[in-house]
This record gives sequence, structure tokens and C-alpha cells, in this order.
Amino acid sequence: MTAAPTRGLLVAFEGLDQSGKQTQAELLRDRLTDRQRDVRLFSFPDYDTSIGAEIGSALAGDRSYEPEAMQLLYVVNRYEWRQRMLDARAAGTVLLCDRYLASSVAYGEAQGLDAAWLAAIQRYLPQPDLTILLDISPEESARRKSADRDRYERDMGLLARVRDSYLRQAASGWVRIDAERARDDVAVDVIAAVERALQVP
Repeated sequence: MTAAPTRGLLVAFEGLDQSGKQTQAELLRDRLTDRQRDVRLFSFPDYDTSIGAEIGSALAGDRSYEPEAMQLLYVVNRYEWRQRMLDARAAGTVLLCDRYLASSVAYGEAQGLDAAWLAAIQRYLPQPDLTILLDISPEESARRKSADRDRYERDMGLLARVRDSYLRQAASGWVRIDAERARDDVAVDVIAAVERALQVP
């Protein structure tokens, strides 16, 4: 890449479950590491914290929260990493997030919450330099994972509203990629988008 190696970047991968967010983030990490970039991969929610464990219990149906409380848990889970993310990006690290800020907006909005509020409570988190929407339909999400789906994954109407929110948000300047194609074809588009972002001074 032609960018200076000290330029940090925060790339957020968004999309429905089974859209390939983790796969594409890992492929990108490996590609950038091969090019001597310092890369850190994050996956939200982070179930290894106490807040993340509470989120996991709720998704499994063991705990019950109103939509507002659930989204606050997701947001606080990200705030747990705030300073470390800021420091890493300032040091030139490329941060790759498997889900990030837009997930709370999409899933919260799909449950009737105010999108502006969902964005506002996250305004002090590190903001993405690039957001990539890996776009698949709810039907494709269900086809790719037919068993062990959590309560969100089983609600096809919810997933349709989530996708609508993602598409609305993507109009603000995200990179939207058709993720129903072969993994390697998607990866080509991902690396091209990141290369363009790294070249922006």
C-alpha cells in the first residue's frame, strides 16, 4: 500500500448475521499483516467481560431486558474498549471491528427505538473511518445458519427491518458490498475499499 505505515484506521464491518463479517475481518487482518501493518481485530459484543456475559445470557433467553436496556448494554460493552481503541489507532494500528456502532442503531431502530438517541449515546466512542456493509437478505442469513439461532436471528421480520436500517445508514457514505457472492470475490472488494481509505490523508 502507498499510505504511510503510521496512519491508523478504524474499519467497521456491519451486516446481518452470517453475512461474513468475521470471515472478511480475519481475511483483511491477514492481508494487512502480510503487508507489515499492525492490526487489531475486535468483535462486539465482547462476551469475555461481565457486561458481555450479561448480553450473552439475554441473547440465550436466560435474562430479559427491554430494548432500551439491551442496547445500553451493547453500548457500554464498547465503551469498555474505548481508551484502548483510541490509543491503538493513534499509534498507527488498523482496527477492524466485527460489528460496531451501527449495529445498535440498526437493531434498536428495528425494535422501535429512536435512531438519533442510539447514535448520540455512542458519540464519544471512536468513530469509524470506514464502515463496510456486507449486505445479504434475511433469507440468505437463515439459509446459512439453520440451527442454534438466537432470538434475534429467528425473527425474520426483525431482520428485514434491521437490513432496512443498515441500507438507510449506508447512504451516508459507507461502502456497501453484495455479500451473497463467493467469499473471495467479496474479499477483493473489501481490500480495495480499505486501500482507498488508507490513501486518504
